[in-house]
Amino acid sequence: MNIIVTGFEPFLNNDINPTLEVLELLPKSIKGNDIITVKLPVLYDQCFEVLKPYIEKYKPGIIINLGLAANRKNICLERVALNVSNSNHEDNAGIMRIDETIVINAKNAYFSKLPLRKIYNTLNKKGIPVEISNTAGLYICNNLMYHVLHYININNLDTKAGFIHVPLMEEQVKSKLDNSLPLVTILEGVIDSIKGTLL
Repeated sequence: MNIIVTGFEPFLNNDINPTLEVLELLPKSIKGNDIITVKLPVLYDQCFEVLKPYIEKYKPGIIINLGLAANRKNICLERVALNVSNSNHEDNAGIMRIDETIVINAKNAYFSKLPLRKIYNTLNKKGIPVEISNTAGLYICNNLMYHVLHYININNLDTKAGFIHVPLMEEQVKSKLDNSLPLVTILEGVIDSIKGTLL
């Protein structure tokens, strides 16, 4: 089986995006399943347009999208994507969206297809800071999560997909008192999330 894992380029005032660091360190395969990594732009809708050809080519059984939530201290397993974009922050093309529908005449929301509680229990048991989050925000991460789940739904794909937010890396903050985790811990959390989805 093919597994697609995505990360985002740097954005706003974040010179480094930990999700790209994770993509660089992921193994080429996990339990005999091939890992395909994809770097995505921080652009509304275009983030999915970059990913879509990979989905069509590799027909993955699992898609895990990663994003940075710099104001969070835990790995966040996102429960739901909403069909709206609304943020005071511009994307990397300078576009700001306020109360804009992502896909016209589509569902208001989609729930993650990842086994969130199972992943949560695994990470929590290992002492990795983790939580199940009920908001993926309404910026690019939510935009991507919604597009992926909508695509799976309208094409009747048997694909487990969802979104995971990670905090800043300790390596990129000035003080360990900041909300951050070591890169090795973030990487372990992502790999365990993939393994948990496989079982």
